[in-house]
Amino acid sequence: MMTKGKDRENKIIRKKILSMIFPITLENILQMTAGIVSMAMIGRINPLAVGALGMSNIIFNMIWAIFKGVSTGVSVFVAQAHGANNYAKLKRIVTQTLFFSILLVIVLQQLLFWNTQTLLKIFNPSKELLANGVLYLRIISWGLPFITIVLIVAGTLQGMGNAKTPMKIALIMNIVNITFSYIFIFGKLGIKPMGLRGAAFGLLIAQFTAALLGLKVLFGRAGTLTTIGDKLSFTIQLEEVLPVYKVGLPTSFETIFWEGAAILMTKAILTYGEIAYAAYQLGLQAEAISYMPAAGFGVAATTFIGHSIGSQDREQGKKYIHQLIKWTSILTIFTGGVLIFFPKQVMRLLTNDGEIIKIGAMYLFVMGLVQIPQNINGVLNGALRGAGHSKIPMIVAMLGLWLIRVPLSLLGAFVFKTSITFIWIALGLDLIFRFLCGVIIFKKKDIYESKSLIGAEENEGYRNS
Repeated sequence: MMTKGKDRENKIIRKKILSMIFPITLENILQMTAGIVSMAMIGRINPLAVGALGMSNIIFNMIWAIFKGVSTGVSVFVAQAHGANNYAKLKRIVTQTLFFSILLVIVLQQLLFWNTQTLLKIFNPSKELLANGVLYLRIISWGLPFITIVLIVAGTLQGMGNAKTPMKIALIMNIVNITFSYIFIFGKLGIKPMGLRGAAFGLLIAQFTAALLGLKVLFGRAGTLTTIGDKLSFTIQLEEVLPVYKVGLPTSFETIFWEGAAILMTKAILTYGEIAYAAYQLGLQAEAISYMPAAGFGVAATTFIGHSIGSQDREQGKKYIHQLIKWTSILTIFTGGVLIFFPKQVMRLLTNDGEIIKIGAMYLFVMGLVQIPQNINGVLNGALRGAGHSKIPMIVAMLGLWLIRVPLSLLGAFVFKTSITFIWIALGLDLIFRFLCGVIIFKKKDIYESKSLIGAEENEGYRNS
């Protein structure tokens, strides 16, 4: 009888996980597909266009990372408030964070727009590469307020366990991006071919469309937030915003550390030539075949751990993590296997340049070997964030980057003059190091006994009212 009861409980858990994982995985696959299609179109312009996009994205992503982290912070607080049925708190958290973030990102966008050339010169690009990068980055910078809205909307809905709506928004955004990018890049429907400029405008239109849809979902007549809690307050209350930023910013810094390291990595890889750098950029897109589908398990870990802490059901949290690790491993066996056994075929989807395919295929092979530890570590990090311990993944990531990835890459490129394959191996060693640290920390730290971030007294008072 106990076995049947346990099996029934596991089925319920798997069903709940699937109801969240499937939309997130599909959303990530959609984003991955759109990225591959967009990169394939840009890859057929010229290698300079690919390099310009790569440099621009590093700078763009440093600001994007801030609000991606804030989105994670929102998701953690929303998950715990949702688990405690404290919807008044939930609504205040989301609205206040959203309003404050929009104001902040507008300031950052203007700083980026007027300093684009100075920032891109960090990479020591050629004059032509710099010109392409400035053109692309200035256009896509206008999308930062829109993508910030999209990120916070997704964090809110996923924290409540609703992964389907962000998936639908992502679907529409990616369709719009691919459609307009194709029209603008190659000059269709009577429009003059715009090349790299067309790719930037296509992305900008897609982000604007997604932001409008996200605002409608939250604040429309029957919106998610319109129907719960108190009336909307347009006065920014920092006591609601700052705790979210405190939890979210370590995740932001984790990404920013990577983008900062990517500047040095770019310099190192460019010593092997622009062809090698183009192969690296295309390889990053192709690698998404494995890690993007599995990334949903990390998001689910944040949500379910947040729910379990908010509802004070620690045992339930343990069961969710066990199932999440099990199924992300199974998925990665297949997706990582594609990178290991078919790397050249994957690269051919993105480019017809033989030299780029050769270099990129070796990158995919190495990354395929470390996909399981990378994706399991993603689940463990998601669980730590759901419990409010977002500093731990940040510290581990910083150590991996600055003790292994960057030093080995710089030594290989500038001191020992190794082949580019050594750089790819350094990246893999970094990911293995993070995985080992993550397992050790997770076993030692009992996250299931973490205190609720929304406040026990307020939480209990609301539930008893």
